[in-house]
Amino acid sequence: MSQPFPLLLLTGLSMFIPSFGLESSGAYPVACETRGTDLKENYVLVLCPPDCMQLRVSVFGTGVYAAISSVCGAALHRGLLGPSGGHVRVDKQKGQHNYVSSYANGVHSQALSRWSTSFSLSKNVNTPLELTSETNSTALPTAAQPAKKVSKKPSVKKAVTGGNQDCQIDIAMVIDSSGNIGKRRFNLQKNFVAKLTAVLRVGPTGPHLGLIQASDSPRTEFLLTNYTQPKEMLLAIKELTYLGGDTNTGKAIMHTAETFFTQGNGVRRGHPQVIMVLIDGWPSDDVEQAAMLARESGINVFLVSVSKPAAEELFMVRDKDFMKKMVCKDNGFFSYSIPSWFSTTKHVRPLTQRLCSLDGLLCSKTCYNSVNIGFLIDGSSSVGEGNFQLVLDFLAGIAQSFDISDVGAHIGAVQFTYDQRLEFGLLDHSSKEETIHALRRISYMSGGTSTGTAISYATQNLFRQPRQSHNFLIVVTDGQSYDDVRSPALTAQRQGITIFSVGVAWAPNDDLKAMSSEPKDSHTFFTREFTGLTKLVPLLVRGICRDFTGNN
Repeated sequence: MSQPFPLLLLTGLSMFIPSFGLESSGAYPVACETRGTDLKENYVLVLCPPDCMQLRVSVFGTGVYAAISSVCGAALHRGLLGPSGGHVRVDKQKGQHNYVSSYANGVHSQALSRWSTSFSLSKNVNTPLELTSETNSTALPTAAQPAKKVSKKPSVKKAVTGGNQDCQIDIAMVIDSSGNIGKRRFNLQKNFVAKLTAVLRVGPTGPHLGLIQASDSPRTEFLLTNYTQPKEMLLAIKELTYLGGDTNTGKAIMHTAETFFTQGNGVRRGHPQVIMVLIDGWPSDDVEQAAMLARESGINVFLVSVSKPAAEELFMVRDKDFMKKMVCKDNGFFSYSIPSWFSTTKHVRPLTQRLCSLDGLLCSKTCYNSVNIGFLIDGSSSVGEGNFQLVLDFLAGIAQSFDISDVGAHIGAVQFTYDQRLEFGLLDHSSKEETIHALRRISYMSGGTSTGTAISYATQNLFRQPRQSHNFLIVVTDGQSYDDVRSPALTAQRQGITIFSVGVAWAPNDDLKAMSSEPKDSHTFFTREFTGLTKLVPLLVRGICRDFTGNN
């Protein structure tokens, strides 16, 4: 009678494994060393074993990984798996250049100049709850578990929060992990960051937050999309380990400005980017160049200074103006002082309100994401079909330089002969791809040349909806206008429209300068051949950014 007992155990196992294994989840079990190139399908759900962190797996890239990377190692780096392993979806993609190295979640990924194929990862939302829970007791055999019982458990969806939709910003939190702060105050800093995260209400449709530790060398702990739920992020913050070393804040800001805010790292197009720096005392290195790079990149740098240097300590401070030089703008908005790590709680809410005051994030507004550009295109008979296509290529080159989106830069186009035709308005296309495609589809009109009337038409029809940004009109023509251009151009300029005139072939210099804004020489361009237009693209873009910066 001893034989039926092991038979019952085996039967129980054969029923139990399919219930939570391959048949339930459709997962393909892999080893820690399994690479993206080893997977046959382009889109597959895999099951990683536990303890891959203990093996020396190779990972190349950040966000998007070279296909020679360990899939489970990349999932650990991305923050999608913990030490216990689990399910992750693998999506194979085309190869790319310049895979970026970073340190995140205990895994150091390597840089790679290029590889033929890539993959990205995402969490499997359909994984059964029993697989991801660490608190379950021993499971019953399948026969003893009604199918409806699983659905009665709290679903993952109920725990998901969308986040604060009035504060949709991407934040890189740079915390102080130097020898100056010490372990005790480092833990107090972690508590402060956790409270700040909770009040910010991080979520998929709210703020996204990543974290970098500043020490001898910066260390990226997690990226913007690694944790988009408050509970997950609080656990990640709790697990941060103290580094020690120098307070190289400048190096940390430079690292963040150069590598953190990329699409591969989860940055969202059109969302304000913020670096929030926490510092105990003062930095060990220079911060000016790093802060300048951040500003030029459209990143808002906030500084939260705790226990700032006392009068008797100032002689030890390398740059006494570091607070003024570090922030986006020295206007009081981007600097916040807290006297001690023991009194941070009362500062959480006012600091959160300041971070979420989107209108105050002045450094988000760069020429690349805040301008309206109208193209006024000569479609007269003297241009010709072939040259007209060269003009469209030239304008597409200008459009390529700007961050076009519903909340970013906007581009519209008007073609003119004796008549005028609105090809598309400033708000008709909300992406760079759509805009360039629309430009290349413009059909050649052919006819006479009434540039003055066309300027009036563009002023009334392109720029009729005022926006909180700077307006530019680029006029491209190859000949003399049959009507007056000076008066319509002055009217447009009085309405806040800056005019750049671009002449080709027989366009008279007097007409070009009569249309262009002051100073005339820096707003007037000419090329003898249509093939020379491409060389003018960087000059036009530079001119727009120069004017935008000067007026803002």
